[in-house]
This record gives sequence, C-alpha cells and structure tokens, in this order.
Amino acid sequence: MIRIASTILTLLALLVPAGNAAAASRERMSTVAQRDLVNLTVYNAGTALVHDRRRVYLDAGANRVAWRDVSAQMDPTSALLDSLGPMGAVSVTEQNFDFDLFNPGALLDKYIGRDVIVVHDPRFAGERETRETARVLSTSGGIVLQYRNRIETELRGHIAFPVSSSNFRDRPTLVLEMQSGRAGAHTLDLSYLTSGLSWRADYVGLLSSDERRLSLTGLITLSNTSGVSYDNARLQLVAGNVNIIQPQALRTIANVTARAAGGLVPDTFRQENYFEYHLYTLNHPTTVLDKQTKQISLLSAQDVPVRKTLELRGSQDYYRTEDADLGDRLPVGVYVTFQNRGGDLGIPLPAGIVRLYQNDSRNLSQFLGSDQIDHTPRNESVRLHLGNSFDVTARKRQTDFEGHDCWADSSYEIVVSNAKDIAQDVLVVESIPGTWQIIAENLAHAKASSSTATWTIHVPADSHATLTYKAHSSWC
Repeated sequence: MIRIASTILTLLALLVPAGNAAAASRERMSTVAQRDLVNLTVYNAGTALVHDRRRVYLDAGANRVAWRDVSAQMDPTSALLDSLGPMGAVSVTEQNFDFDLFNPGALLDKYIGRDVIVVHDPRFAGERETRETARVLSTSGGIVLQYRNRIETELRGHIAFPVSSSNFRDRPTLVLEMQSGRAGAHTLDLSYLTSGLSWRADYVGLLSSDERRLSLTGLITLSNTSGVSYDNARLQLVAGNVNIIQPQALRTIANVTARAAGGLVPDTFRQENYFEYHLYTLNHPTTVLDKQTKQISLLSAQDVPVRKTLELRGSQDYYRTEDADLGDRLPVGVYVTFQNRGGDLGIPLPAGIVRLYQNDSRNLSQFLGSDQIDHTPRNESVRLHLGNSFDVTARKRQTDFEGHDCWADSSYEIVVSNAKDIAQDVLVVESIPGTWQIIAENLAHAKASSSTATWTIHVPADSHATLTYKAHSSWC
C-alpha cells in the first residue's frame, strides 16, 4: 500500500520556487468569512442557482481573486459576477474553475514523467533514513518508480515532492481575473448553476376510519451532494418543468415580495407565481450541509374530503381480437381522490410522493399505500392508486366475437366477487378503440370520454354480481 507521509505538505511549503511564491502573493483569497449572504434556488430537475455575495478588497487595476468554497459540481460556463457598486466598477477578463483538488492520488498523477524524492523507511534501509531520486513512470494499478539503476513497483517509505503545482487547490475554487476602477472593498455577487442539489415534495396523509376525510401534511425533502455546505442560506424552491437550457428561465431575483397562501405552514414557506412556475421561499435562513438530506414543513391540511373507489380497468387490445378467457381473479384497484381546493388546500402542490396511513382498532397507524403525483395546480383533482383490493376480485371472459379488417362486435361477461361483510360498489372502466357503441347490456353504462365506457356494479356482501355487454367498434 502506498503511504505518503503528512510531511509532504510541509516540504511543499518549504520548497515552492520563488517565482511561484511571488505569483501566489498576487492572488487574493476570498473565503466564506467574507460572505454577506448566500441564496439557493433549487429546481426539480436537480439543478440549483447559487447567489454567493461577498465583500472583497480589490486593488485599482488588475486583480486575481481565488473565490473558494464554490460547488464542486458547478457549471463554470454559467458563472456570472455582478458588482453591486457603480456600473462598470468591476469587470471580469478571465475565469478558471480549479477542481483538481490537492490529494495524494492527484499529486502522483501530476508527477508522472517527473522526478520525486523517495524517503526510504529505516526499517527497510538500515538504521538511518535514506533519500533517493526516482522518476514516476506510472500510477495505474500502483506506482512504478525508475531509479538510477533499477525500476521498482513497491514503495517502502514515502515521497517528498520537490516542486508544488500551482494548479492544485484544497477545495473547489473559481479563479477570477478582473479589473477594478478603484481600490477598496467591493460587494460582489457570484451566481452560477450547479448540480448536486435537489428537492422533492413528500406528503403524508391520515385517512379517517370512515374513509371520507384525510389529514394531509406536506414536507420538502432537500438533498445536497454538491461538495460544499451553505451556511445560513436563503432557500427558494421552484416547482415546474424548467427547461434548463433556457438561461432566462433560470435567473431568479433573490429579493422577492411573496404573498401568503392558505395551507402553508406558518413561518415556513411563502408561495408566489413566478413566470410559468411556482416559487416557494423559506421565511428564515437555513444551513444546508454537504452530504445532508433535510426536511422542512410545507403545508398542513385537515378534514380534506376524499372519495374512495374500487376500479376494474380494461384494455383496448382485446376489442380487436378473439380471446375467450381474459383472466380469473383479476385485481381490482383501490383509488383515493380529493380536490385541491377549499379548506386548507387550494395551493399549488409540487410533484412528489403521497403516502397514506389509517389507524387500526388499537389506534396505531398502518400503511395503506403510496403514489406519485405530478405538479397539481389549485382546483385540480389528486388521484392516488394505493394498491389492489384483497377481498374484491373479478373474472372476465369474452363470450362472442365477430370481426373483420375494420370493425368488430365483441361480447363480454364480467363477474365481480365480494368477500367483504359489507356491500361494495365497483367501477368498471373500459377503453374501447375507434368509433364505438354499446349495443346490448344488462346495466346502463356512462360515456366517460370519447374512448371510455364505465359501469357501476353494486356487489352485495359476501356475494357476486355480473355485468354483460356487447360492443361494436370500427377503426377504419
């Protein structure tokens, strides 16, 4: 195993050539200690816009500033530096993103083909430490060193590097070459896009015992794997399908005036319409650490009216072909639907996962199922597929079929069984291709859409009910 002693850094500091030291002295370091504020605007697509505002002292004329603690996953082509002073007071002439961080592996790679000093361990070299010059030939799968009279692949000691590379940084750094019209402190705002920051909405609902009401809580789940922490950040979230190659859709004004919306948890987020999206602004600063997932309350809604349905859904395919047996013990889906309006709702709901629970006879909550919802505007419905019914199943068969190239007449029998001790209503939803009509049926259907026929079957307790119908469809 290659061991590189901690004395490397000390040797590097002592052995940096005078020319490099002079260049380093001309470079001014900007750290988070000079930060006035940081604003994070996080988008659904895993992209974030960072506004990092700092007070930086500049000389009149040319300046070189190493802006440390930027995101390791930043897009340097998106970086924009604004001076909050007079127009044209500061201008950027060049910028370089240094992300080749100072670590033993990267350091060895930099010295392939160059000479280093190998410090042999006394345990292998005798009673005293010895030093020898060697050239690094390769670091692939291990180290290969060429000495004056031999080549070795095992390192019995550590390496001292005689020359430091100015390209190394101990953390991701954006190096800015800029011109300043005056000497003194300047307030500079660096904005850039980065990956590694993402958010989603998570909803938890408690269904009432009569299955007619729902208590809903919304949480924002924020994850940071960008390689840097953001202390006391102003956090904003954009809900909507943002096309990330449109720069104008990604510029966000940090100082916004938002109006409160019903249903949002007090003192957490404010919501406002923003372009074709919705913007949620956290009312207080928060620290977002690297490699951290945090949750923040978004909304709380009580006594939301819900409708539970049992549904058997068919397919267009079997209306075109002859297939007698379409399935025994077909699953009947369980759906819960509510309207995003009234009461504590009626706010734009960001896309996310909804998980529903219900208390059992001992008042312990039990998991009912979950579903993914898309961005849902106010006054729209939310429909959740929680799973399939255990006690309600169906058997379906084709009883007759006559068809040609452009049309078909097909007859069906659907038997719905109910093992529960209470009666159940089951909605049969059939998607029929082409131009269609129901030419015979034992229960009346409803035309739910241009391609959908639905029947409501009332199934008594511990019994079954049968639906028969004949459909004519043409598609030429």
